[in-house]
Amino acid sequence: MRNFNFFRRLSRAFDDYPSLSKIIVVSTISGGSLIAYAEANAFNGSKGHIAHADAVASNDDRRIASSEQVPKKKKVVLLGTGWGGMSFLKSLNNPNYEVQVVSPRNFFVFTPLLPSVTCGKVEARSIVEPIRNIIRKKNVNISYSEAECVKIDPNNKKIYCRATIDSHSKGQEVFAVDYDYLIIAVGAQVNTFNTPGVMENCHFLKEIDDAQKIRKNVIDSFEKASLPNLSDEERKKILHFVVVGGGPTGVEFAAELHDFVNEDVVKLYPNVQDLVKITLLEATDHILNMFDKRITNFAEQKFGRDGIDVKLGSMVTGINENEISTKVRGNGEKTSTPYGMVLWSTGIGPRPLIKEFMKQIGQGNRRALATDEWLRVEGFGNIYALGDCATVNQRKVMEDISEIFRKADKDNSGTLTVKEFQEIIDDICERYPQVELYLKNKQVRNMVDLLKEAKGDAAKESMELNIEEFKSALSEVDSQMKNLPATAQVANQQGAYLAKCFNRMEECEKNPEGPPRFRGTGRHRFHPFRYRHLGQFAPLGGEQTAAQLPGDWVSIGHSEQWLWYSVYASKQVSWRTRALVVSDWIRRFIFGRDTSGI
Repeated sequence: MRNFNFFRRLSRAFDDYPSLSKIIVVSTISGGSLIAYAEANAFNGSKGHIAHADAVASNDDRRIASSEQVPKKKKVVLLGTGWGGMSFLKSLNNPNYEVQVVSPRNFFVFTPLLPSVTCGKVEARSIVEPIRNIIRKKNVNISYSEAECVKIDPNNKKIYCRATIDSHSKGQEVFAVDYDYLIIAVGAQVNTFNTPGVMENCHFLKEIDDAQKIRKNVIDSFEKASLPNLSDEERKKILHFVVVGGGPTGVEFAAELHDFVNEDVVKLYPNVQDLVKITLLEATDHILNMFDKRITNFAEQKFGRDGIDVKLGSMVTGINENEISTKVRGNGEKTSTPYGMVLWSTGIGPRPLIKEFMKQIGQGNRRALATDEWLRVEGFGNIYALGDCATVNQRKVMEDISEIFRKADKDNSGTLTVKEFQEIIDDICERYPQVELYLKNKQVRNMVDLLKEAKGDAAKESMELNIEEFKSALSEVDSQMKNLPATAQVANQQGAYLAKCFNRMEECEKNPEGPPRFRGTGRHRFHPFRYRHLGQFAPLGGEQTAAQLPGDWVSIGHSEQWLWYSVYASKQVSWRTRALVVSDWIRRFIFGRDTSGI
């Protein structure tokens, strides 16, 4: 009787609360239970139908009554699903926008681990996150279209796209997408410097497909060299791996390949292990030029000990299907060397879409889209660009020096006192970050000491500068301006910054929070973008990594390799990829690398 009353109350609960019908509890004789999820029952009794119909009619009346009061959501179109685009999507939480993502790639790739994929240390699927997994968790109206943008029309606020799914379907026809705001985050492509034969004969390492092709080529090279009908010279040619470019990607790939040979090839291909040769070609005087000299020197010495042939000052002049031709910078000596595989990793250049758009807006002589400090494409208030396809064009102090002086000289005396300058110094440093870098490099404590130095032996208390002395004091500040590096770290921070701006757009329209406008009145809506360097790693093989962290902290060794593991695991965009990457590392420690080539 008690059980009957329980089920009767449960039935009444389902009638009163139809949403509970999504959970069905099936009790078995043995006392076990199964919880299954199903769609709500379409029929929940006549009472539920009538109540539902009344609610729908009431809601429709409200929508009709308030349709004129609800403002239309502004449409944001995002081009690209790389680091910049992914960071923007994850950080955006303002439901007042309708976002449409357009990209030929429906997933995000954790690019720093691409070299690990090439030799089976990490599986390709482990560093890939479907973009729909990211957007489905957002409370913002976000849609995705798998297509490639082929043209940008800023005058009519449209982009023109072409589907990339099936070349034989009508989806290949170009379609237009309107926008209120356009965010360009399409990344960059490999820069071949117009070297003959590069596109036809080299591998690149920019996308997940590139890593998989390299992995298959590496395994196929060892399988082919193991065939019994080849001479040793033919085997040496097949097993000669050439890396062009001594940057982080080229160095890490060379290190991964060396570890693969010494840890796995010796067991799986013992007959050819002594025929393997790895050559690293670098056109400048050192590899890893963007790192501290201590790291550069250690890397060159370690590669020398490991048998990796590092050729500095070696410029590639051409590549055919059998040989790579080089010229030594300085004496001009030319050589041609047989190879089995070449990885080209020498830098990046703009994609065709960006090249065409730059010509369209008068930036045709640049290597990337120029933006202001708020990531807006110069000349456009509603088009933003971030990541590898753009560069921040920092405004020079000397361009605004007269306006800065005028703003600071509040009593219009024609001279600037210490007190007047101190009241505006924070705004100057925020608007022009090169000022802070200049003070640091000159080892000057603050701007007042710099002005005192320009004035000579004048006492700080009585110091006053006229406009010419003020210009003289700041004349060398702009020499500290540097372009941001084309790294995932920069793009990730830019995407998060831009999302924060969109999250606070309405609020900052009413109450601007940025620095004052030296050329004009009022303040800028937002604080300008500031890149914060969090450090960089250079895996050198043999479970050794070089780490360069903020504060000029440099360390090299095995402990830094574990730091590299922990940082890259924590930076994964989801718990799914984090678990997969960590399990791949554990699997490699126990069973070795996957050499299937699949």
